[in-house]
Amino acid sequence: MRAYIFESTDLTKIFWMGALSFVIAMAWTPILTAILYKYKIGKRIRTEGIGSKTPIFSALHAKKENTPTMGGLLVWVTVFVLTMIFNLDRGGTWLPLFALVSAGVIGGIDDLFNVFGIGPNRGGLRFRHKLIYYLIISLVGAWWFYSKLGYNGITIPGIGFTEIGWWYIPLFVVVLIGTSFAVNETDGLDGLAGGLLAIAFGAYALIAFAKGIMIYDISNEMFHLSAFCATICGALLAFLWFNIYPARFIMGDTGSMSLGIALAIVAMLTDTVYVLPIIGIVFLIETLSVIIQISSKKLRGGKKVFLSAPIHHHFEALGWPEAKVTMRFWVIGAVASLIGLVLVMVS
Repeated sequence: MRAYIFESTDLTKIFWMGALSFVIAMAWTPILTAILYKYKIGKRIRTEGIGSKTPIFSALHAKKENTPTMGGLLVWVTVFVLTMIFNLDRGGTWLPLFALVSAGVIGGIDDLFNVFGIGPNRGGLRFRHKLIYYLIISLVGAWWFYSKLGYNGITIPGIGFTEIGWWYIPLFVVVLIGTSFAVNETDGLDGLAGGLLAIAFGAYALIAFAKGIMIYDISNEMFHLSAFCATICGALLAFLWFNIYPARFIMGDTGSMSLGIALAIVAMLTDTVYVLPIIGIVFLIETLSVIIQISSKKLRGGKKVFLSAPIHHHFEALGWPEAKVTMRFWVIGAVASLIGLVLVMVS
């Protein structure tokens, strides 16, 4: 196979998509902020969940009550507009953009239900309902990959590309659902999920760029995808400007769920799902901490492993300042992403 011939304009486009996204997102942040504050779109702290009924959890989260939410709109709306105008491509960006926007809309509805006290316990959509909605998005994506794009296998380190046939569909669904909910679990501290997502999408921008040069004979689809990741990075950095401690607004489900699903699709498009658990190691650890906590409470008569879960709240309960937890998790995410990049380059 002949590799796609790299042109300097590809790199220029990737850079400018990221830079333009940052500038545009920063420019309309005052408008979004004014709307959120005017209509009091403030976060209601859920009363259910792992550790949510403990005094530790209540003390840690009381100060975040009524903080404006749905800040994730800043990211996916910016990315949607710029991608539709400058970077729409059937093989490279159509599906991740569709998933990003669809999940963002569902997450936005859940956020609004939470704000206005609609739903069970006045806390938004039920978990099983959200799972169904995101499952539908994942199934549509799986069908598109398998039937329209011809994806039917994955690369396995040490073995190489392996065809798995229709098993690609359930794998795709599991990866998307798992990643989206893992990111959602991580979105509990100011700047935590946003910073980790910016690092992860930055890593995948480089991975897609490298794949476009070295491997695929598929026109410039990987460069479109790299520019898409750069666009998300730019918008996320603008979001982080206002989301770092103390946050002016928070991401909400409209941001965490949409960006989690988009990250998973990018991993599937680049055939690097094997490094997604590494690049997203913090997301994985956060999810495992919740699973361990639930399992321990059910199997050990209510005994807990962590003071509170997900694990970022455990460190808060130990006395770590919120910013300290966030920045140290960022460092872990950056190192893990570097390791993931190296593994992709040598595999």
